[in-house]
Amino acid sequence: MPHDPYKALYLHIPFCVRRCGYCDFATSAVERDSPVIDEYVESLVLQLRRASKEGELGQIETVYIGGGTPSHIGMGRLSMLLYALSTAMHLTPEVECTMEANPESLTEAMVRDIWALGVNRLSIGVQSFDDEVLRILGRAHDAEAARAAVRAAQTRFHNVSVDLMGGIPGQSLASFEASVREAVALGVTHVSVYPLTIEPHTPFDRAVMCGEMAEPDDDVEAACMEAAARILGEAGFIRYEVASYARPGLASRHNTAYWTGVPYLGMGRSAVTMTQNAERRMRVQDGRVVDDLDARQMAAEDLMLGMRRAVGVPLSQVAAAAAAIDGADAGSLSVTDGATAAGSVAAAFAELEVLGLAEHRGGRIRPTERGWLCGNELYGRLLDLAP
Repeated sequence: MPHDPYKALYLHIPFCVRRCGYCDFATSAVERDSPVIDEYVESLVLQLRRASKEGELGQIETVYIGGGTPSHIGMGRLSMLLYALSTAMHLTPEVECTMEANPESLTEAMVRDIWALGVNRLSIGVQSFDDEVLRILGRAHDAEAARAAVRAAQTRFHNVSVDLMGGIPGQSLASFEASVREAVALGVTHVSVYPLTIEPHTPFDRAVMCGEMAEPDDDVEAACMEAAARILGEAGFIRYEVASYARPGLASRHNTAYWTGVPYLGMGRSAVTMTQNAERRMRVQDGRVVDDLDARQMAAEDLMLGMRRAVGVPLSQVAAAAAAIDGADAGSLSVTDGATAAGSVAAAFAELEVLGLAEHRGGRIRPTERGWLCGNELYGRLLDLAP
């Protein structure tokens, strides 16, 4: 179908030095010298060239090289991939180009080289600065390696992000808070904070089923998220999305693209591509359609995605969603502080406000802290508008 131009590009590197016990991503532990990695990178290069020839990369504004562990594949292969990327599209400094890295495979030499080849943002998978917690998670690095990786990244990159995880069985709230404070002290510009989720068919899932590991405690996870909001807020970080904090002006543009309904192109094993026009939104993974939304479902999904963000959704978007979902005349709706829309959309937001999950402020409807902590209830209510 004719679709809007892609604005974001995701390149998936599905290789790690080892798989963590909680991971359910499309990744595998592969030796760095394996020819499997060479074949995969060569395939990505061909996909980039093909997409460029077909004009699919002409309006790309953000690139994200994720995994897996992109830094695991070594500088030779990264050079090949980044050179192909630079010849396939306009990889100017205005394009946000993020690469994920893990501490055990990120070196100062790699930092210097990927920066020279056009990467301008690094996201480091730290998870914790507590050695015991890292051991529980099965990470391949220790806390000192994580500190060294952040310092190495800062030799070239101003925009450095770290991931931290909370609610891990065996991790105290004090340990989690100490990791958040350490990230701040190290001078990173972006922090993503995630509660541990036990995914089906992972080693952690089997350990929980066998009674070898306690299930994550919802109250502990909520306490971790609240602690992160407090510590990072006091340090001057802005919470711009449910799990994301950034120094002013350094929010992830690529991740924001996902939450604002921007069409994106995914390359590599299990990478997802989203195409859309005014009537239809489709997500395709490994050649298979995994989502096929009509205009009503698109409007509901955009409301849900918008409520992941601190700014929430403007009343004009609520009114337009009401027009799509309820058939109301958006032009006749009173989009004021007194009334936002008609029908099921208005009822849903009224209910969310009564439950304390959303609030009406400054011409927008925004998630509350409780709304973020009870995300399944908030997001599910909006998606149910157009099942």
